[in-house]
Amino acid sequence: MGFFGFLLLGLLAGAIAKLILPGRQGGGWLITLLLGVVGALLGGWIGGLIFNTGLQEFFSLTTWLLAIGGSIIVLLIYGLVTGRKAHHG
Repeated sequence: MGFFGFLLLGLLAGAIAKLILPGRQGGGWLITLLLGVVGALLGGWIGGLIFNTGLQEFFSLTTWLLAIGGSIIVLLIYGLVTGRKAHHG
Protein backbone atom coordinates (compact mmCIF):
# COMPACT_ATOMS: atom_id res chain seq x y z
CA MET A 1 0.00 0.00 0.00
CA GLY A 2 1.36 3.40 -0.95
CA PHE A 3 1.79 6.45 1.24
CA PHE A 4 -1.39 8.18 0.07
CA GLY A 5 -3.37 4.95 0.36
CA PHE A 6 -2.18 4.67 3.96
CA LEU A 7 -3.18 8.29 4.68
CA LEU A 8 -6.63 7.66 3.20
CA LEU A 9 -6.94 4.48 5.26
CA GLY A 10 -5.97 6.41 8.41
CA LEU A 11 -8.43 9.22 7.73
CA LEU A 12 -11.32 6.85 7.06
CA ALA A 13 -10.43 4.54 9.97
CA GLY A 14 -10.25 7.55 12.31
CA ALA A 15 -13.62 8.84 11.09
CA ILE A 16 -15.22 5.40 11.50
CA ALA A 17 -13.75 5.09 15.01
CA LYS A 18 -15.27 8.48 15.91
CA LEU A 19 -18.65 7.26 14.65
CA ILE A 20 -18.42 4.02 16.65
CA LEU A 21 -17.44 5.60 19.96
CA PRO A 22 -20.18 7.36 21.93
CA GLY A 23 -19.81 10.96 23.00
CA ARG A 24 -18.15 13.95 21.42
CA GLN A 25 -14.51 13.66 20.53
CA GLY A 26 -12.74 16.88 19.78
CA GLY A 27 -10.60 17.67 16.80
CA GLY A 28 -11.22 18.33 13.17
CA TRP A 29 -10.15 16.40 10.12
CA LEU A 30 -6.43 16.87 10.86
CA ILE A 31 -6.71 15.33 14.33
CA THR A 32 -8.89 12.57 12.84
CA LEU A 33 -6.22 11.92 10.20
CA LEU A 34 -3.40 11.83 12.74
CA LEU A 35 -5.29 9.63 15.19
CA GLY A 36 -6.38 7.36 12.35
CA VAL A 37 -2.84 6.97 10.97
CA VAL A 38 -1.44 6.29 14.45
CA GLY A 39 -4.36 3.90 15.03
CA ALA A 40 -3.69 2.09 11.76
CA LEU A 41 -0.03 1.71 12.72
CA LEU A 42 -1.03 0.45 16.17
CA GLY A 43 -3.59 -1.93 14.70
CA GLY A 44 -1.05 -3.32 12.25
CA TRP A 45 1.48 -3.78 15.04
CA ILE A 46 -1.05 -5.52 17.32
CA GLY A 47 -2.22 -7.66 14.40
CA GLY A 48 1.35 -8.75 13.77
CA LEU A 49 1.90 -9.63 17.44
CA ILE A 50 -1.37 -11.41 18.15
CA PHE A 51 -2.68 -12.71 14.81
CA ASN A 52 0.57 -12.92 12.82
CA THR A 53 -0.88 -10.60 10.19
CA GLY A 54 -0.62 -6.92 9.50
CA LEU A 55 -1.84 -4.23 7.17
CA GLN A 56 -2.10 -5.86 3.76
CA GLU A 57 -3.82 -4.38 0.75
CA PHE A 58 -6.04 -1.29 0.88
CA PHE A 59 -9.17 -3.32 0.04
CA SER A 60 -8.43 -6.11 2.54
CA LEU A 61 -11.00 -6.62 5.30
CA THR A 62 -8.19 -7.53 7.70
CA THR A 63 -6.45 -4.22 7.01
CA TRP A 64 -9.63 -2.25 7.71
CA LEU A 65 -10.52 -4.14 10.89
CA LEU A 66 -7.00 -3.70 12.28
CA ALA A 67 -6.90 0.00 11.34
CA ILE A 68 -10.33 0.75 12.83
CA GLY A 69 -9.58 -1.26 15.98
CA GLY A 70 -6.29 0.55 16.43
CA SER A 71 -8.00 3.90 15.81
CA ILE A 72 -10.59 3.16 18.49
CA ILE A 73 -7.80 2.39 20.98
CA VAL A 74 -5.93 5.59 20.06
CA LEU A 75 -9.12 7.65 20.26
CA LEU A 76 -9.88 6.29 23.73
CA ILE A 77 -6.34 7.12 24.87
CA TYR A 78 -6.62 10.59 23.28
CA GLY A 79 -9.86 11.14 25.22
CA LEU A 80 -8.18 10.14 28.48
CA VAL A 81 -5.16 12.37 27.85
CA THR A 82 -7.19 15.43 26.81
CA GLY A 83 -9.80 14.90 29.53
CA ARG A 84 -12.72 14.39 27.16
CA LYS A 85 -15.21 11.91 28.53
CA ALA A 86 -17.52 9.77 26.46
CA HIS A 87 -21.10 10.84 27.09
CA HIS A 88 -23.35 7.79 27.37
CA GLY A 89 -27.05 8.19 26.87
